[in-house]
Amino acid sequence: MSKSTDVTGPDAENPEWTDEMFARARRGTEAARRLGRPKSEKTKRSTTLRLDEDVIEFFKRDGKGWQTRLNNALREYVSEHR
Repeated sequence: MSKSTDVTGPDAENPEWTDEMFARARRGTEAARRLGRPKSEKTKRSTTLRLDEDVIEFFKRDGKGWQTRLNNALREYVSEHR
């Protein structure tokens, strides 16, 4: 027969949280929101754009950063055609 364990008693590995523990957890959550890429001074706007497959593949062939390369190519076009 298996030994019964008391699940209602205190658990040393999972103690009840104190107010201080909750306060630290909230600060931790706020700090986690600050992680990641810093906010850019120039924000970008998300849009949906339909492009020909060969155009997408051209920019993707060099790997990560293809959207930035595409944006730079469009920016260059705009500056030449103002």
